[in-house]
Amino acid sequence: MVFTFAFPVVFLALFASIFRDDVRGAGVTASQLYAAAMIASGVMSTSFQSLGVSIALERDEKVLRRLRGTPMPPAAYFLGKLWLVLVSGIAETVLLLVVGAALFDLDLPTGAATWLTFTWVFALGLTGCALLGIAISSVPRSGKSATSVVVLPFLVLQFISGVFISIDTLPDWMLTVGALFPLKWMCQGFRGVFLPDSAAVLEQAGSWEYGRIALVLGAWCVGGLVLCLLTFRWKSRRDG
Repeated sequence: MVFTFAFPVVFLALFASIFRDDVRGAGVTASQLYAAAMIASGVMSTSFQSLGVSIALERDEKVLRRLRGTPMPPAAYFLGKLWLVLVSGIAETVLLLVVGAALFDLDLPTGAATWLTFTWVFALGLTGCALLGIAISSVPRSGKSATSVVVLPFLVLQFISGVFISIDTLPDWMLTVGALFPLKWMCQGFRGVFLPDSAAVLEQAGSWEYGRIALVLGAWCVGGLVLCLLTFRWKSRRDG
């Protein structure tokens, strides 16, 4: 819990404190860009990373195998995990909003329509990342290797999705790879919520593309569910 909650906050404090200059032609500071993007990173940290590591450890320690032998419906386990992710994600987001608004001039929305946009980006992003985390939990061969298997791709995604590096400075091939995953679109959606319209010139398409964001995140919700159904295992590979 300490690592999950502290990671986005610490990196927000570091990057937003180091890079505080105005972004030319965007009407925002670099600190505001980082604050908006780190909210997306926090959502993925509490869903994808948290579930990917914890479920792999539970499988390796035979917790899942014992639960499967009880009368508990399998759906109850996954609903419990999703509820945990929802509570953790909301808490992480509130923490980042407080830090961003108090220390780095992140402007909170005032209109109901903007908060509605924030809500559906948050909900779709959290769901898609949670399902992807459940799916990737079957990749590690043991609980000991779960952290490296899950954290490494998450760290790489943060660099190619506009979290640590501004989206307008990334090579096209990195943007193409990043666009295949939900983090890039969550970052773009949250920037659209918290930054003025003038900052849209920094995006690859020059606009916030809310329709495409909804389409990609919705596709990841469906695709993540399919991946979970195809790959999830209650027993480790050593147990057959």
